[in-house]
Amino acid sequence: MNTEILGVFLIFLLSVGLAWPLGKYIVKVFRGEKTWTDFLSPLERLIFKISGIDPNQPMDWKQNMKTLLGINVLFFVFAFLALAFQGSHPFWNPVNIGNWEPTLAFNTAVSFATNTNLQHYSGESGASYFTQLLVFCWLQFVSAGTGIAACALLFQGLKNRTGSNLGNFYNLMVKSCTRILLPLAVVLAVILMVNGTTANFEGLAEVTTLEGEIVQVAGGPTAPMVAIKQLGTNGGGYFGPNSTHPFENPNYLTNIAENVAILLIPMALVFAFGFFLNRKKLALMFFGVMTVLFITFTAVSVSEEIKGNPAIAAMGIATDQSNMEGKEVRFGAAASSLWGVSTTATSNGSVNSMHDSHTPLSGGIFMLDMFINAVYGGVGVGFINFFLFVIVAVFIAGQMIGRTPDLLGKKIEAREVKIAAMVVILHPLLILVGTAMSSYGIVQDPSLGWLKNPGFHGFSEMLYENTSASANNGSGFEGLGDNTPFWNILTGVIMLLARYIPIIGPLAIVGSLSVKNPVPATAGSLQLDSPAFATVLISVIVIVAALAFFPAMVLGPLAEYYTF
Repeated sequence: MNTEILGVFLIFLLSVGLAWPLGKYIVKVFRGEKTWTDFLSPLERLIFKISGIDPNQPMDWKQNMKTLLGINVLFFVFAFLALAFQGSHPFWNPVNIGNWEPTLAFNTAVSFATNTNLQHYSGESGASYFTQLLVFCWLQFVSAGTGIAACALLFQGLKNRTGSNLGNFYNLMVKSCTRILLPLAVVLAVILMVNGTTANFEGLAEVTTLEGEIVQVAGGPTAPMVAIKQLGTNGGGYFGPNSTHPFENPNYLTNIAENVAILLIPMALVFAFGFFLNRKKLALMFFGVMTVLFITFTAVSVSEEIKGNPAIAAMGIATDQSNMEGKEVRFGAAASSLWGVSTTATSNGSVNSMHDSHTPLSGGIFMLDMFINAVYGGVGVGFINFFLFVIVAVFIAGQMIGRTPDLLGKKIEAREVKIAAMVVILHPLLILVGTAMSSYGIVQDPSLGWLKNPGFHGFSEMLYENTSASANNGSGFEGLGDNTPFWNILTGVIMLLARYIPIIGPLAIVGSLSVKNPVPATAGSLQLDSPAFATVLISVIVIVAALAFFPAMVLGPLAEYYTF
């Protein structure tokens, strides 16, 4: 067990140690400075030339938003058509997997276009090689690139002394894919392939089991898809069981590499904020706030899983063993808990254990991670969500000290606070309304058949599904039968609203701040990098999550915990 705990510390320290230099590199990419990846410039110029795009054209926040939304509509349309007519073309479909049902195609196209990767289909049995690579894998690059580019626009808006130019979304998105995501994905894919992750186009292979039976086993181009699914906080698995599957995550070394990949870019973007604005101390304070929450959640989850399941003890079975239900022996309880916290803290959504089988408090921690949706968070959008909490905390702290709040030398006024408040409220609104609708539906018509677990755990499954969709996460409590028109449409709509409104709102805020005249700092100015403000910020984050979601948690994970 001590070895398992050491593994948890190793993964976290590796993530932080790699994130710091990566943050410096990301800033060079954002600024257009010379980097070792300049050899990719001809490819980028070709993309812009074919597309007829001027990557150097300055844009304000509205122009960037129109561009971001427009190109994402095209991503969705392409994905929907490719899925709806998957079986109607001959490309890379050796086992002849057919067309998708329309609501499932809608849900999955939205899911991958929004960087959520909620999977209501079963991996390799539902998607052809063409779909896996040229739809899902490609969308995992461009959706992650969209989030990173949006974060770069936010940084530029905060840095502007006065002026509306935030940069060029096209330029930032393409370079996020070619200069950041692609090199890292190549390195990770090689590590995975060397350790046994499949990378072939051989279709189904016949394998003789130890019992002498012949079974058909699916392989495929798994390594490249797993690499970008982790680095881009996408989480969409090549196989239905995701990273519990030995072809996706063969051993403890690949588990370390994949878990580090989940945390790497979200952490690096926090450091990149400090390098870009030359506010390293403030960035470290932000990182510290996130890390306090992350370590606390990890400690609770690890301790609960190591302690074991009291329901097993009630059956007269020895209780000196960890809760290994739904977990892989090659990883263990501690590494599974760390992954669970990592994947929900970062909106990654991949799993190396079944979250539905974790103890109630551990499952509740995963949901709390997604309720906050800003502890490191997804690539780009995680810091953007965190920025909203900063705005609210600055406003509250300003009222406490009796002065007009300001952020980085710009006055925070009613317009900015209203936008931040509305976007912060949107997240619990989507989750709680969605959960209420699903609860009402199953109560009124139990014959719907998608809820197999009655009582508190069944409520938790519905709460988790709506939370995962709103947090752009994609993981699930898999006791829920979610491939139905109701769930496909409900979560599809939630994913759309929860992805784009929280991007539009913060960029509208920085668009407003960027054109304001700076105000000089005085002795009475709020010190954002102080322990006092860090305390206010943590309080705001915890209180918002607690007040909005505590009643739902009482009906789900907490009620289940106290009825063990």
